[in-house]
Amino acid sequence: MNDRDRIELIKRISYILDSAIPIPGTKYRVGLDPIIGLIPGIGDALTSLVSSYIVLSGMQMNVSRWTLVRMVFNILIESVVGIVPVVGDVFDAYWKSNERNRVLLEANMNDPKAKAVDKIFVASVLLLLVFVLVLTGWGAIEFMKWLISQF
Repeated sequence: MNDRDRIELIKRISYILDSAIPIPGTKYRVGLDPIIGLIPGIGDALTSLVSSYIVLSGMQMNVSRWTLVRMVFNILIESVVGIVPVVGDVFDAYWKSNERNRVLLEANMNDPKAKAVDKIFVASVLLLLVFVLVLTGWGAIEFMKWLISQF
């Protein structure tokens, strides 16, 4: 798959996750990300996993370090805040990390001065993504345990 095909796939994924569903009577749109995030324990972990595909594609496209760091940061923010029921899902609908990451990727691809990443940095980013996914899943489970213990 070439870079343009990857960008097209990323556009479709980010649209579905962040903007596919119009809210009647407004110009605002939401995607499946905040809806899937409503599933306790696994919803946010699942959407973080799909979001990670966009970062991995960026690595394959040799985007710059700074772009990758910002992309992971977008996913981290959405994942951590997303584990809070309802509030996190409203935040997911607003933050739209997948759309943000798509824009970052496209900007990087159009910047001839952007430096490609090295293999050690890629390995570090992969480890960070795994950590984010594990943290999201663990946090959601612990939060649900705490919530259940309150009743």
